[in-house]
Amino acid sequence: MWTYPRRGPGRPPLDGATQQLIVRLARENPRWGYQRIKGELLRLDVRVSATVIRETLRRHGLDPAPRRATVTWRAFLRQQAAGILACDFFTVDTVWLRRLYVLFFIELDTRRVHLAGVTTNPNGTWVTQQARNLLLVLGEQGRSVQFLLRDRDAKFCRAFDDVFRAESAEVILTPIQAPNANAFAERWVGTVRAECLDWLLIVGRGHLEQVLRTYVEHYNVHRPHRALGLGPPAPPANPAGADEACRGRIQRRDLLGGLLHEYRRAA
Repeated sequence: MWTYPRRGPGRPPLDGATQQLIVRLARENPRWGYQRIKGELLRLDVRVSATVIRETLRRHGLDPAPRRATVTWRAFLRQQAAGILACDFFTVDTVWLRRLYVLFFIELDTRRVHLAGVTTNPNGTWVTQQARNLLLVLGEQGRSVQFLLRDRDAKFCRAFDDVFRAESAEVILTPIQAPNANAFAERWVGTVRAECLDWLLIVGRGHLEQVLRTYVEHYNVHRPHRALGLGPPAPPANPAGADEACRGRIQRRDLLGGLLHEYRRAA
């Protein structure tokens, strides 16, 4: 007797390539629901039922409903980096056990750091003036601020925020006790301590200002950054030509008493 191959009940399993495509579309387009994904697959001449798409997403830990549209904090920072400025304070104790407060700003797209100032009394008047000074510098450079990212430190008063709001910038406060929400600023504090401040004894405010100005210039103009393709945040405007650079002898420039080294080709 002839027999025919029998297939088990239910739909045949979806091939691996189609499953990978469904997951890819969902991850690359977090605002798409499973019906939207079905429509996109039809445009690619891939015919899969909405039910199969929904179950595939669930098996891969993805929510098939459109509420996946919520943009993650990391994605928001990455998308809006060109207009985001982050700021923070950190403290430095002198050899005389006097505490100094350092205010800085960092541009998220270029990673360029702006040293606002050093003080023993970071009151509202002082921080507001530093905000005005920074916006003057950015204005001269033709740069604008769309978002200011800061924590909920009481030293940032309403007048400080109003300086940025007057320039049509939105002030974003990080969640309580969530330093990772201001990760760019936190990372820079760790860098300046590990590469500079942890190796020096600071005697006073003037000394700290001089040290930080030197380090910030080194960080912005010379130090390579992995997120920038190993380039510095603010490379020199007129670097030496490639042919000239290859011919010159390598010279070392010492900063902060030899704590930092910069290498260049001699002209």
